[in-house]
Amino acid sequence: MDQPIAIDDTYTGHVSPGSTPQRRVLPGASIVKLSVGPMDNNAYVVQCSATGRALLIDAANEADRLTALLDTVAPNALDLLVTTHQHADHWQALAAVAPSAKSTAAHSLDAKPLPVTPDRTLTDGEVVTVGDLQLEVVHLRGHTPGSVALALTDGDGTVHLFTGDSLFPGGLGRTTSPENFASLFADVTAKIFDRYPDSTIVYPGHGDDTTLGTERPHLDEWKSRGW
Repeated sequence: MDQPIAIDDTYTGHVSPGSTPQRRVLPGASIVKLSVGPMDNNAYVVQCSATGRALLIDAANEADRLTALLDTVAPNALDLLVTTHQHADHWQALAAVAPSAKSTAAHSLDAKPLPVTPDRTLTDGEVVTVGDLQLEVVHLRGHTPGSVALALTDGDGTVHLFTGDSLFPGGLGRTTSPENFASLFADVTAKIFDRYPDSTIVYPGHGDDTTLGTERPHLDEWKSRGW
């Protein structure tokens, strides 16, 4: 077992490379956010309070820190490791951390480039169960063909949305053509903003958290600028 890692229980949503991971305690669950690697990637451990079972979203980098975090908050309790999309900065630690998980998962359209073939392929609308928690898969096309977000509704009804690189504070994830931008904008609008309330908290693949209420007034601006 790695040495235990310190956890900051004063959650702000702002972490940076090398900083102490932060934990948000929710009704029925907890979320630990850790920044890893030179591209300031966010990795998230979502844990069921009742059972202790856990989910890791993006084994992006620094396998030793991720393993130490898992040993600290969820020893021998990692049920699933989800990779949100195929870009290499989101899976640098996947091969090293995957043996700690009962199962690994990604969307089929983004599975091929991954260094570990997923045990499970995710589809739009399916529900991932971790302990007593249920997270719905949202397929968002455009940043990559098989990008996924995960939506967790806590015991008080607040939605927590892990968006990978599809939605950030201030805009959508990077796209490489007008067609890809149109696809991502359409999916984010229909599957996220048209569905979830303003209180929804967004946990992106890089940087700080935001809410849908903060971002919603800017949708027309994003559409006009094309990024």
